[in-house]
Amino acid sequence: MDIHTHTLPAPTTLDTARPRARDRRLTRLRRSVLAHRIVFFTVLLCAWELVSRVGPWPDYLMPGPLAVGRALVAGLRNGLFVHGASVSLVRLLIGYGLSLVGGVVLGTLLVRYTALRNTVGTLIVGLQALPSVCWLPLAILWFGLNERAIIFVVVMGSLFSIVLGVRDGIANTPPIFVKAARNLGATGVRLYTEVVLPAAFPTILAGLKQGWAFAWRSLMAAELLYFSLSLGNLLQTGRDLNDAAQVMAVMTLIILVGVTFNQLLFAPLERRVAERWGFGTTRA
Repeated sequence: MDIHTHTLPAPTTLDTARPRARDRRLTRLRRSVLAHRIVFFTVLLCAWELVSRVGPWPDYLMPGPLAVGRALVAGLRNGLFVHGASVSLVRLLIGYGLSLVGGVVLGTLLVRYTALRNTVGTLIVGLQALPSVCWLPLAILWFGLNERAIIFVVVMGSLFSIVLGVRDGIANTPPIFVKAARNLGATGVRLYTEVVLPAAFPTILAGLKQGWAFAWRSLMAAELLYFSLSLGNLLQTGRDLNDAAQVMAVMTLIILVGVTFNQLLFAPLERRVAERWGFGTTRA
């Protein structure tokens, strides 16, 4: 019996050139973005230092970036900023974790049950517009000025954004996906975990990111009133001492923590979503 063998054609020069050209464009784009950021922040810091030196404000009210940098380094060396940041992050993770679990469950239920969507869903839309700091007086009355009150404010600050993100993501899932999955035998929990939630993930991710930002802001507002070593309390201490350099140093640390979490957690997820769904691959 004759065995016929077929050899696959070698990739053409065009096929191999396209990925290389794309990689070169991405490399140039990254370098351009990095260069723009370096120039922007250099100009910003120079302008800030100039304003602090020649402006009408005294040094203790308008310190320059050099003074703020020294305060930041001093706070990190003596351990105050490190300990304060660790305490705040533990509270943030607990509160955001509770919001994440409750938000996913409640958002799914809102889509599943019409009566719940028409009643509780309307209430959640209204509560989402309420600034999270408004929950602080009620939290103190209910729990006292303690850890539970802070966690409560964090949960209430981030929960509703997550609920609405999950609700909108699932509600906007293309019906053809659900019909195809049901034709293949997917029902119940399997339908949601393997089809609906993955399809809704781009919208859900936006809600999770917004909820994280709101949780971070709510935590800082709550910690301003609670006397324990934390980032919010360090802000309040700097104000009590008329030490604007410490206040700005803590603000810088808060920004750095937020940016770090965004780059390590949400930015990779957003890139994967963009690659999976083809977002951002074309330009108008």
